[in-house]
Amino acid sequence: MAKGCCVYILVNNRHTVFYVGATSNLYARITQHREKVNSRSFTARYNINKLVYYETFDSRKEAIAREKQLKTYSRIKKIELIVGFNPEWNDLYNTVKYW
Repeated sequence: MAKGCCVYILVNNRHTVFYVGATSNLYARITQHREKVNSRSFTARYNINKLVYYETFDSRKEAIAREKQLKTYSRIKKIELIVGFNPEWNDLYNTVKYW
């Protein structure tokens, strides 16, 4: 993503483990998670690589504030957020590929 920032939620294939992050280049960051660039990272250890939710912001400051907010959400609240955005829990990785 060329401008602004994104907040995103990744899950494992069974939708049992969630990861919330923020980045200025969503496609590149998700690619890093999928390729397990850091093999000791949380996402690599728990096979978390399915992009199911994201939001865009004009500034990094806004994105980081939202990331912190989402990290405080309960599991149920995160599920509700995902279902409202992506009811089928599709992997959205390819939809952000050409940004």
